[in-house]
Amino acid sequence: MSNKKIFILLPDGVGLRNFAFTDFYKKRMAKEMDLVFWNNTPFDLAHIGFEEIRLIKKQSGFLLEILKNARKEIELNCNIRKSKDAVYDSYRFPFSYKTLKSTVKSVVTRSVIQLFDSEKGLKKIRTVIKNVERKTHFYMECSALLKVEKPAFVFCTNQRISLAIAPLLAAQDLKIPTATFIFSWDNLPKGTMVVETDYYFVWSSHMKKELLYYYPYINNDQIIITGTPQFENHFEVENIINRALFFKQNGLDVQKKYICYSGDDQTTSPYDPNYLLDLIKAVRKLNDSGSQLGIIFRRCPVDFSDRFDTILEENIDIVTAIIPKWDKVGEVWNTILPTKADSILQLNIVSHTELVVNLGSSMVFDYAAHVKPCAFMNYNPEISNKNWSVDKIYNYVHFRSMPDDAVVWFNSPDEIAAKIELMLSDDVYKVVVNAEEWFKKINQHPVDQASQRIWDSIAEISKKGIC
Repeated sequence: MSNKKIFILLPDGVGLRNFAFTDFYKKRMAKEMDLVFWNNTPFDLAHIGFEEIRLIKKQSGFLLEILKNARKEIELNCNIRKSKDAVYDSYRFPFSYKTLKSTVKSVVTRSVIQLFDSEKGLKKIRTVIKNVERKTHFYMECSALLKVEKPAFVFCTNQRISLAIAPLLAAQDLKIPTATFIFSWDNLPKGTMVVETDYYFVWSSHMKKELLYYYPYINNDQIIITGTPQFENHFEVENIINRALFFKQNGLDVQKKYICYSGDDQTTSPYDPNYLLDLIKAVRKLNDSGSQLGIIFRRCPVDFSDRFDTILEENIDIVTAIIPKWDKVGEVWNTILPTKADSILQLNIVSHTELVVNLGSSMVFDYAAHVKPCAFMNYNPEISNKNWSVDKIYNYVHFRSMPDDAVVWFNSPDEIAAKIELMLSDDVYKVVVNAEEWFKKINQHPVDQASQRIWDSIAEISKKGIC
């Protein structure tokens, strides 16, 4: 039995990009660790040479789903009372009453919220969740496996999946140290913490402060600042294809400079096609005046809708769609899986475009890594519904970390052309510098050493055990 066996728990596909398709796997060799993916994704990691143990997929029980949803709602209520800020209401999803099952679920969840709507009640809910999971067959199966495998550490790649609760509890009950990774920069204000572990790996000191604020039961010495492997691909310069070849492979015009339009999912940006069309019109106007510009459209990898089709077909002279290389193995967003090939594709799109335009996405940091500017769409399309507003998007808590002028704001369709010209000139320098400062605040630098910092921390914890 190796005392350096590390279990990487993949409760869903979200962790693949950070921990299977970066240099994370290779970096463990310097620490002489034995890495095993405890894999609940549909992706066959053994096929690409990784050691894995399949985690038999379990559906969350009815009671667990109720308790998890109630916990989130109570957390948001507590955040509102603590901060006196109604922004946390914007993180709620409406209760469903479409079927008998969903109606029962919603009614029971709301009753639980009413009974336990306080910090004290929240603590009780957390305890009940653990007690419920410890009685499941899934918990017993995980415990039996851990007793046989005896890993030195269990590291969960995602803090928001309820399926991970039982494996992590089983490890803790066997005195095996556990940790979870906060996988996205906007997660903590949303009340998405589902698991509780011995350690928490975060992107930055900014995220550490958030974690201490939203989850006061977590102690300072449980939080480890590592950065995220998410952006490490931008420093793998050996994967950058030369410009001529990349343009040939993707049907691009070597005479043009390209702008990337990075799409969002349908919930975040239901009017993404409108924004893309406005950008196309601005580029056409600039080209009519002598510019040679094109647009690369990279849709959100989990958006398989046909909502862009007509616009792309009618503007083929301006915009080229380069489809993300993700594998679709299910219909919900977390069963659409990233690939290593897409990481390389994204790197090349950033490398061979001048700037990026989107609605508030973290692509601002991908471009900051290349010292290139980002523009945020910042207006409501003429045709929009009352339940969605761009103001709601930029009022989210994670945007409050932004320095002034870290992006170029497209405040109306009429100003896009002029601001693109600005972004293609040296006058955009200050914006890029501010974006880099924002990136440093959001993610620990040097960016390309995140995997190494994670492994250093894993090795240290494996030696000393639970704090």
